[in-house]
Amino acid sequence: MIRAGTLIVILAIVAALAGPFLWPDDPSAQELARRLEAPSLAHPLGLDELGRDILARLLRGARVSLLVGIAVVSVSSTAGMLFGSIAGYFGGPVDDVISRVIDILMAFPGILLAIALVAVLGPSLVNVVIALSIIGWVGYARLVRGQALRAREFEFVQAARASGAGAARIVIRHVLPTAIPAVVVQATLGMAGAIIAEAALSFLGLGVQPPTPSWGTMLDAGRAHLFDAPHLTIFPGLAIATLVLGFNFLGDGLRDRVDPKTVR
Repeated sequence: MIRAGTLIVILAIVAALAGPFLWPDDPSAQELARRLEAPSLAHPLGLDELGRDILARLLRGARVSLLVGIAVVSVSSTAGMLFGSIAGYFGGPVDDVISRVIDILMAFPGILLAIALVAVLGPSLVNVVIALSIIGWVGYARLVRGQALRAREFEFVQAARASGAGAARIVIRHVLPTAIPAVVVQATLGMAGAIIAEAALSFLGLGVQPPTPSWGTMLDAGRAHLFDAPHLTIFPGLAIATLVLGFNFLGDGLRDRVDPKTVR
């Protein structure tokens, strides 16, 4: 499973980075006379409603999906590790305040909160990242908090505290490293969630704006041609499903490696 997930993710990264070299067609070039053309040798995945090459747009859209996933996971995991480690290590009122904020944010359905935030901030790639990060850090914070509560009782942590080491030094050098494996697994699964969320927001018109290709906007444009040109939705849908499945496979495999007890 982990090999399959790794292969899918690597292929997606290569496609995103080397897309213009693999398939040099301009994703914005229009051939209106050939709109909705079915897959052919010249255009392996066909043309969309404006006569644009779907393969070129899929390759460019992979950049958007991976960029959003990496940005959201980076911001969310950093903020989550910071607040989670502070809450778990210090405990008391600090833990109570941070935990209540986490509980409040987790009480709302994530995608609905993201839709509300993007609707307020305005549709754009940056605002999608901001909205998804605001709701995404809580999962990492809860995870790291649990790890910090356990780690602060370790003998080497107590020894560092007894030797006069500052709280910041103890958290960074002794507490956080114990949470890294779990955070890596969470980040891998979080990539899949961020990709789906970005596609959903773009599908609703709240994400990446035209003419920038996005798998979500491609699905939205193709739903009007489900019967006369089904390739407009089939290929973007397969791209989203395959990449999300790849990250889930990779995350499940890493989780089994980190904690062998989870192997079923």
